[in-house]
Amino acid sequence: MNNQLKTTLLRVPEVTLLFWIAKTLSTTVGETGADFLAFDLNLGMPLVALIMSTIMAIFLFFQFTKIKAYSPTVYWSIVVLMSVIGTLITDILVDDFGVSLELLTIVFTLSMLVGFAVWYKNEKTLSIHSIDTAKREAYYWLVILLAFALGTGVGDLLSERFALGYATALTIFGGAIVLTAIGYYKFKLNAVFAFWVVYVLTRPLGASLGDLLIQPVNEGGMGLSMVYVNLLFLATIVSIVFYMSVRLRKLEA
Repeated sequence: MNNQLKTTLLRVPEVTLLFWIAKTLSTTVGETGADFLAFDLNLGMPLVALIMSTIMAIFLFFQFTKIKAYSPTVYWSIVVLMSVIGTLITDILVDDFGVSLELLTIVFTLSMLVGFAVWYKNEKTLSIHSIDTAKREAYYWLVILLAFALGTGVGDLLSERFALGYATALTIFGGAIVLTAIGYYKFKLNAVFAFWVVYVLTRPLGASLGDLLIQPVNEGGMGLSMVYVNLLFLATIVSIVFYMSVRLRKLEA
């Protein structure tokens, strides 16, 4: 089968530079968007989590029942929604229930690893290039949600609890991604392993970037407007998704 045609039959996107840009921006929007809705609009974290979870459930319903292949609009909408929800899960557990970031990091790390283990045991692969069934996609989304919640906790742990600051945390996560890329391109690091390492790391990378941009200067941030940051990043995501949609239609034509 033609490789381009096979790509259009998968339920998730091919991994390109635009994929990583959209993923990182989505995680940043998840961090800043959750704060904006919960605090700037005074909706509160539980209500925002309920609203976003309901919307996400609707998108997932259409994804699993109505859409047979990858749809950029639906896929990236789910990613953004999961990013917001992942942030809220962590923040609610920490702020409302007093769970420590250290414990949260351990629990979500173990939960994600269990998710990978169950996925591999049942499907014998963790490659996103094999996600062509609803069952495999269900494992995929579960792991992603856990990764988003974990990434928020890890980002806050380094930048706030360990007082390293947002810029330092951003540098650490960015450096880890670069090292993983070097391992893959120069030392033949396993492609599936490298993908998931970078996928997990882009979450705290994006969260640290969001905090760096919007937090007050006296707290280590740049003090930029949360509204403008969200609008800019959302506009960029929409532009990328539009381009992906046009390109996909050309492949299918």
